[in-house]
Amino acid sequence: MMFKAVRTTGWRHAFVVALLACTAQVATAAPGFVPPTAAERAAAMPANYLQLVKLFDDWRAFAQPTVTNGVADYGAAAMARQAAALPACRARLAAIDQTGWPETARVDARFIAAEMNGLDFFQRVLKPWARDPSFYANIFAEWSDVPAHEGSSAAPNINLYDYSYPLSAADARKLTAALAAVPANLAAARVNLAGSNAADLWRYGDRAYREQSAVLDAFAKGTLILNTLQGRRPATMAGGGPELARAVAAAKSATDDFAAWVAAQAPSKTGPSGVGKDNYNWYVANVELLPWDWDQQVTLLRRELDRSIASLRLEEVRNRDVPAVVPLTDPAAFRAQIDAKSARLSSFLAAAGVIPDTDWARAAIAAQQIDYVAPGDRNFFAHVTAQDPMPLKSHMTHWIDLARMQVAPNASPIRRTPPLFNIYANRSEGFATAFEEIAMQVGLYDDVPHGRELVWIMLANRAARGLASLHVQANQMDLAQAGRFHAEWTPRGWSDPNSKLVGFEQLLYLRQPGYGPSYVTGKLQLDRLMADVSHADEQAGKPFVMKDFMAQVMASGIIPITLIEDEMLPPKR
Repeated sequence: MMFKAVRTTGWRHAFVVALLACTAQVATAAPGFVPPTAAERAAAMPANYLQLVKLFDDWRAFAQPTVTNGVADYGAAAMARQAAALPACRARLAAIDQTGWPETARVDARFIAAEMNGLDFFQRVLKPWARDPSFYANIFAEWSDVPAHEGSSAAPNINLYDYSYPLSAADARKLTAALAAVPANLAAARVNLAGSNAADLWRYGDRAYREQSAVLDAFAKGTLILNTLQGRRPATMAGGGPELARAVAAAKSATDDFAAWVAAQAPSKTGPSGVGKDNYNWYVANVELLPWDWDQQVTLLRRELDRSIASLRLEEVRNRDVPAVVPLTDPAAFRAQIDAKSARLSSFLAAAGVIPDTDWARAAIAAQQIDYVAPGDRNFFAHVTAQDPMPLKSHMTHWIDLARMQVAPNASPIRRTPPLFNIYANRSEGFATAFEEIAMQVGLYDDVPHGRELVWIMLANRAARGLASLHVQANQMDLAQAGRFHAEWTPRGWSDPNSKLVGFEQLLYLRQPGYGPSYVTGKLQLDRLMADVSHADEQAGKPFVMKDFMAQVMASGIIPITLIEDEMLPPKR
């Protein structure tokens, strides 16, 4: 991957140099933040930065398992070889001379180092290929609202939404080959998991395969609907022929057998599933790059839980004379409300300067549908959207991030692809959670008084489930206890500990340390960054411009917020 140097002139060249130098003047270098292009960024980089780009490409190839005929090798010997070779990758990174590098280039290097730490953690502690039955569920119909699949999953991922339907001959061959390898991958999984004793990972481990089986069944029947960045679309086997039909049937049979095997094994498993506080602290410090350890996160999430519930109760007093919301019971009327409020939300946030005022940003939010759910079938989020869809739609700013990755990819070649090991969590989930409160604080609900109540309920739910997940990782709660705590502290009884949603969430947060708290810890990091940047501007006698601040955060990419902070503020060295 090579860059072609270009020449810039005038204030724009000075602005690019200032951005890459990461001085305090970055925030207000020019009226209206304009991120550098890839060519401008390359022109400001030292020549040996290309060594880092080459290392990144090699590193990403190294971090993947060996795949032969669609079957990934997660065997003990292969994983041991990978672990033994990791120090050489780190040494190669350390050998690149960063003298005189602009801060943004150093951030790229620190990002790669965090990913290397992530593989180290997976090799030493998490070992999902040897501990976690859910790891081997790798067929996906849903395009995740974050840059990569939530939680770890075995390669090669089979993303049904990557294909166009009806299938072309080439896509039919490719998909048939991928699905035909599912039985062999699951057969290998039984061997790789033989020594696992992580009780909760097994007790809940068949769920992913029940869902995978349902996806394959719907695909075979022609009723599968995919969710993508562009919205929903059907997927059928048309164009695939009998070979694809046989591969789908075999994959479903193997999936069902594996689910039954996991369920049968589960009662014999008795060991802890969390990574423990010491390992958790190492992960958040060295992979997520968070400034807060387990104990500090417990304190912070408890504070956010207290703040959200207290704020909810005050809002209820404020609205004591306001008529209660009557949820819609007509699906068509609900759909019309969703469409109208999506348009209003995009326009409002764009006018406030907190999201890009572009057609692609508006389309990214509008394409994500929210279904009507009958009263007796509602989970937590359905209870919220029955009152008003805008709090959840605010969270869907996730999709603006994903659209940006396609429409306006990052100028850094190292930041254009999804981070490994869920390193994106605090930036992605924290940013989207922050938007719920940002939208409220800049006035979205000024004419919808009960809407503010919903924002506080959403935050309480996220704080409660994050707290529960922290105790699960410390092996102080099992998943059943976590689900009860999660539900008990969610206001209005809108969370059911026995629901599919709560089970999915707590299992995900067990499988991926740090993910549960990230909704709140990432939001708090954004709060701190906003405070620090505005303070620096104030000390320099310059106005703080919210639109520029938000644009800079987004332009930095889906990387740990600590690294964004390093770019936007003077170096702490």
